[in-house]
Amino acid sequence: MVQRIITPVDNYRGLDEWMASAKCQSILLVCDGSIRFLSDISRHLSEIDKSGVRLIRFSDFQPNPLYESVVEGVQLFHKEKCKAIIAIGGGSAIDVAKCIKLYSNMDISRNFLEQEIIPNDIPFLVMPTTAGTGSEATRYAVIYYQDAKQSVTHESCIPDTVLMDSSALRTLPLYQKKSTMLDALCHSIESFWSVNSTDESKAYSKDAIRRIMANMNGYLQNEDQANAEMLMAANIAGKAINIAQTTAGHAMCYKLTTLYGIAHGHAAALCVRALFPWMLKNTDKCVDARGQEYLMGVFKEIAQAMDCNTPEQACAKLDSIVKDLQLSVPTASESDYELLKTSVNPTRLKNHPIRLDSDTIDMLYHRALYE
Repeated sequence: MVQRIITPVDNYRGLDEWMASAKCQSILLVCDGSIRFLSDISRHLSEIDKSGVRLIRFSDFQPNPLYESVVEGVQLFHKEKCKAIIAIGGGSAIDVAKCIKLYSNMDISRNFLEQEIIPNDIPFLVMPTTAGTGSEATRYAVIYYQDAKQSVTHESCIPDTVLMDSSALRTLPLYQKKSTMLDALCHSIESFWSVNSTDESKAYSKDAIRRIMANMNGYLQNEDQANAEMLMAANIAGKAINIAQTTAGHAMCYKLTTLYGIAHGHAAALCVRALFPWMLKNTDKCVDARGQEYLMGVFKEIAQAMDCNTPEQACAKLDSIVKDLQLSVPTASESDYELLKTSVNPTRLKNHPIRLDSDTIDMLYHRALYE
């Protein structure tokens, strides 16, 4: 599937065309609290509501969405006879909408997580309100069932259309802008060196890194064009991880977010800045079937995309970016380190190109959590 990208040009003409092509009278609108700050799209949605097309709003979910919320969304979808889905929000809103789409033609009397997913062609449009997760471009969604994280994966949950509206980024708190940008950057770097990378995914990674580097300052200063470019960078990085997946950086970062209450992208950047220089010195432990020389070539390509002459310079640049953004570094106790090193998902480590053992992970956490 080729995902269509539209913009707000001509008073959201692309959105209106998508709705006309969907040919339905009721659309489920999955949105989080950020929508109240989005005056442009909210105004247009109000006009749509008055035109005869019913927008059924669903916002009953939390930042780490629960399976039960998805079930409520599916029930509402059927009750209101919806035939299409629009999601507006960050990663959680998009993940909920993805699962509603996947589960909409399944047996509501049984646990969806225990059923085989049957693809459907329900029209699905997403408007991301952060430039980071790239969730609008991936086949992955995360929900929680009985306090356990559930990774839902299926190609048919990828939205057919994405509305890239840079005005959505204007009101984001600065910390959120910083952390989501770092999430996109880590997606780009990790997918680049992943053992699952392909020529296509590496092209996406390179493009995303270059866009992030070129637009970082303007984005942080809230310039519209830079915001638009950062949205595209996050989307392209999402396409990269959709193919190659993330690696140890993301495997290590999740516990940091729950333990210290820092944002996901913030935690990922702390981990990747520790991983990168260690990896350069330990290519002899390469487990990528393409070999040590190939991996060094990847590191050089990452450096070039970051506008650096060497991988060592790229490591220093990544470290300086994290420091210049003035993001806090949590203070960990030795008991924290014991907890952290046992928290890493071994499945994600299978994507990492250099072998990691428990002692190395412990050492990397110590390096990640320095001032």
